[in-house]
Amino acid sequence: MPSVSKSFQEHPPVSHGLTRRQTLAVLMPLVAGHYSVYAQTELTDLARIRANGMLKVAVYKDNAPFSDGAAAEMKGLDVALAEALARQMSLKLSLLPFDAGENMGDDLRNMVWKGHYLGYGPADVMLHVPADKYLAQKNPQVMIMAPYMRESVVLVHDTRKLADAAAPEDLKGVQLAAERGAGAASVLMGYGGGLLRNQVSIFNTGTEAVQAAVDGKAAAALVTRAQAESVLSRNPGSATHFRITKLNFNNGIADTGWPVGMAIKTGHKELGLALEAALKSLRENGELLKIFQQHGMTLTAP
Repeated sequence: MPSVSKSFQEHPPVSHGLTRRQTLAVLMPLVAGHYSVYAQTELTDLARIRANGMLKVAVYKDNAPFSDGAAAEMKGLDVALAEALARQMSLKLSLLPFDAGENMGDDLRNMVWKGHYLGYGPADVMLHVPADKYLAQKNPQVMIMAPYMRESVVLVHDTRKLADAAAPEDLKGVQLAAERGAGAASVLMGYGGGLLRNQVSIFNTGTEAVQAAVDGKAAAALVTRAQAESVLSRNPGSATHFRITKLNFNNGIADTGWPVGMAIKTGHKELGLALEAALKSLRENGELLKIFQQHGMTLTAP
C-alpha cells in the first residue's frame, strides 16, 4: 500500500469523526497562514508609493508660469516643486500633465480620487489647487492641504501710458489686456455695466496678455501676480517703466488673494503627512524660496 505523504500527515482531511475542537485545530493554522499573506499584500497609501519608488504628481497643461510646454519638456514652478517634493521624499517623479476640465470639481475627480474616463489617473497628489473651504466641502473625496503660495489678481501697467491706477475708473480710455476665460477678464468686461468692455483685448493666456503690454499692444493687463512677475522677469528692460498695482473692483475677487496648495485622496493620511513634512523642509532649507526666485516670482506666505 502506498505511503501517505508527509504534507498529508501534517494536515489530515477534516473527518466527520473529529470533534469541533479538533476540526478548529486543523483549520486555524491554514486560515492564519492565508490571512498572513493577505495582510502582507495590503500596503498603506504611502507604503505602496514607496514600494513603486515613484511619486505621481498631476499638474495642469498650458498653465504658465507653473506648468507649460510639451509633456517630456514641461517647465514651470509647479514642475520644479514636484521634482523637489519627490526628491525630498527619496522618490522618483512621475509627472502627469492634464487638460483642465469644466471646473475644479472635474479636475479633482479625474486626477485625485477616481481617474479620467479616458483611462489615465488618478495621481498621488495634484498641485495648484485653491485651498478654499467651500471647494473642500463640495469635494469630500479629497483633502486639500499644504498651501505653498498665495495668488492674487493685479494690474501690471506701463507707467508711460498709465501713470497710476487707484480706482477702476482710472482705466477708462486705455487699451487693456486679459486672459480668455479668466475671472479677471470677466471683471474688466463687466465693470460699470460694460464701461471698459471696448478697451479689452483677450489673449489665450495671462502671460500672453502681460507680454502684449510689454510689447506696447496694451497699456495694462489684469492678470495674476505670478503671471505678471514671470513675464517681467524675462523682460528686465521693462522693470523701469512697469508697475504692479493692486486694484479693487469690489466684485467678489478676494483683494487679499487666495492660498494655493495640493490635493490628495481622502484617507491617505500617511501620504499627506509625508508631503507636509517635505514641503516644510523645502521651506526651512531655502529651496522653496530658490524655486520661486528662479521663476522670477515672489514667495508669498499662504
